[in-house]
Amino acid sequence: MSENARQFNAPFRGKTDRSGHGVQRVRELIETLAPDRPVLIAGPTASGKSALALAIAEAQGGVIVNADAIQVFDNWQVLTARPDAADLARAPHVLYGHVAWDAEYSVGHWLREVAPLLHGSDRPIIIGGTGLYFAALTEGLAEIPATPREIRAEADRLRGDAGHEAFFADIDAETLDRIDLANPMRVQRAWEVQRATGRGLAAWQDATPPPLLPLAHALALRVDAGRDWLNARIARRFDLMLEHGALAEAEANLARWDPALLSFKAIGAPELIRHLRGEISLAEARDKATIATCQFAKRQRTWLRSRMKAWHGVDAQSLAGGRS
Repeated sequence: MSENARQFNAPFRGKTDRSGHGVQRVRELIETLAPDRPVLIAGPTASGKSALALAIAEAQGGVIVNADAIQVFDNWQVLTARPDAADLARAPHVLYGHVAWDAEYSVGHWLREVAPLLHGSDRPIIIGGTGLYFAALTEGLAEIPATPREIRAEADRLRGDAGHEAFFADIDAETLDRIDLANPMRVQRAWEVQRATGRGLAAWQDATPPPLLPLAHALALRVDAGRDWLNARIARRFDLMLEHGALAEAEANLARWDPALLSFKAIGAPELIRHLRGEISLAEARDKATIATCQFAKRQRTWLRSRMKAWHGVDAQSLAGGRS
């Protein structure tokens, strides 16, 4: 990764903020953190979460723990903005790129891997944009049986043929009231649970056991980013991803491409695959992937506002000293 790309991905480092204001704000924030308590950092994609986590780890120690559902897979690094060698040298990182590309991985898998880290010798700094992971960690996770493969395949076909709205009629009213109806994967998950168990997702959630890490026992930081500021960063970051190997990464995944696999839900991957198949130009792939990422970030911001009101808000643009 070039120095320019590294600077863009680390907006909280002193060399990227000539005014010094962003660096000072980070220092002030870190001084308020108790060094012996777990830290949670949630925020939308490209908002600077990773750089904040690194700043905390370098100042106070700790291990950075991934809470992003796609960064766990081994077949994407550039496209998912996984930590590079320089970042790994600055602080220990775990649960990044450790799952095979074709493996199943769920929030349940993640919780089982996180559990021992909560009681280890290093303070965990848990960071990511997958809101469901944080909700399960701090609120508890319903012990729902795994979805049978045949039901998952049926759901994939139905969503592909008729769109996720086709699931609505078969999901109970209480569950529909709770889930994000604009999120196809969340809706499909609710349908699969009801089809496989005969019990609505809401009912399973109501029987949730105690959380592994109650919110009161952690320092919970929510990185807030304005739409226009964040969208501009997303566009520039995708250009840098292309510059530093995202297309080659997609080419390495081309022969085994299967959109039903979770690892191939990486934002931007379908567009790059379409380009490699000759269906669209690279410029079209870039534009479509950027739009898809912005739409994904919008869903993340909606989740943050609705589900993480009790978290301490940190303004991304302010921390970055106004840099876009």
